[in-house]
Formats: sequence, structure tokens, C-alpha cells
Amino acid sequence: MSAKSLHVALLAHTPEPLSLIYAAFRQCYHAGFVADMWPKLLAGEIPRLKQAEFVNRILESGHVSPVEHVSFTFAIEGVSRALTHQLVRHRIASYSQQSQRYVDASAFEYVLPPAIAKIAGAKARFEALMREIGDAYRDLKAILEENGRGDKAKEDARFVLPQAAETRIVATMNCRSLFNFFEQRCCARAQWEIRGLALRMLDLCRGVLPEVFSCAGAKCERLGYCPEGEKFTCGKYPLQK
Repeated sequence: MSAKSLHVALLAHTPEPLSLIYAAFRQCYHAGFVADMWPKLLAGEIPRLKQAEFVNRILESGHVSPVEHVSFTFAIEGVSRALTHQLVRHRIASYSQQSQRYVDASAFEYVLPPAIAKIAGAKARFEALMREIGDAYRDLKAILEENGRGDKAKEDARFVLPQAAETRIVATMNCRSLFNFFEQRCCARAQWEIRGLALRMLDLCRGVLPEVFSCAGAKCERLGYCPEGEKFTCGKYPLQK
């Protein structure tokens, strides 16, 4: 048993994402059939800069739905169950999470909050509790197995596992869902763990599609002011007037 750190890998994304978004936007305003334009896009006959300028101009007008045609899939590990309870609230997405019913957690790893890690007494108590929970899980699992639960012992023993227990999850979101996710979770007011995840995912998205994600992030960065109100603002941007 040990503390785990965040790791995010980009497994896949829609091929030619900028061109696909460009084609989807163009179909909304173009009298012709964008399938006829598609070979030219793939051949580079329509410059990437021109595509980006057109896409950003339309996005600035508030027309966003065509970006839904592009999606990104991430593999995420070193996160807590507390984080994934927040993550799955973003419902326009697909998730595949490691199951505590089928995966033996006898040597479960965990996420150690930084605020606890920097205080020696708090860290010692936290780690002692993780060991106690590990002992309880193993004891319960063994007792249940001895009493006929077999492989199903894990699904009952898991009830003692903490929210700090490390988990792994695959998440797929389209660009519009990602915009919303970043607006909510890159904010300084977001919980520290999911904010770290959001910032890492944003870096990966910008690496693939900078023309679209360069302006993604916390709401204040796009708006130029804080919409959270005086009670909740972090002070980085002025309040909305």
C-alpha cells in the first residue's frame, strides 16, 4: 500500500479533428455538400490557418454544436474514488472504471491529499488508517471466502474501502463537453484533485487541437471577468459589473 500520483494518457482522438470541425461548420453555411470538400481538406488544399480562423470566428458567435463531432479518450490513474464521484457528474461522456467487485483491493493504493501530507501528524494518522482499512478488507474477504462467498467476497469486503482508494478510469468526451468540463474544473475554486486532472487533460487537448482549445479553461479566462460573485471569487479577474 502506498500513495499514488496522477497520470493521464491520451489514448485516442477523432482523426483530423480541426478539418472535421471545419467541415461540420461549413456544412451549416455552405450550399454545397461538404463531402466534396473533404478530399481537399485531407490533401491540405485548404490551409490549416484558414480553417482555424473560420472555426474560431464561428465559435465566437456562440455557435458551438459542431465541435461535438470530435472526441478525446483519456486513460486516467492515480486518482481517488472521491475524484471519480465528481467526474461522472459530467454526464455527456462515456466512462469505464476499474471495478472493486472484480479487482482484489487487498493491497489497495490511495491518494494522499497535499494538505494532509505536509503535516506530519496528519500524514501519520492518515497512513495508519489506510493500513487499518487494508487489514479490515483482507480479514473480511478471508472470512467471507471461508463462509462460502468465494469470488463474491470482494464485492462485500469493498464496503470498507475509503474514498481515498486509488482507481483507474477511461473517459471519453466530445469537445463541447470538454469545454464545459474545463470551465468548471480548471477554476481555482474547483477541488484540488479534479482541478489537477482537468489542467492535465487540457494540456493534452491543446497538444492535438490548439486552434480550438487555446481559449479553453476556467470561465474567467474566456470572459475576462469572474462570474462567481464577490463571495466566491479568487481575485484573479475583476468581478462582473
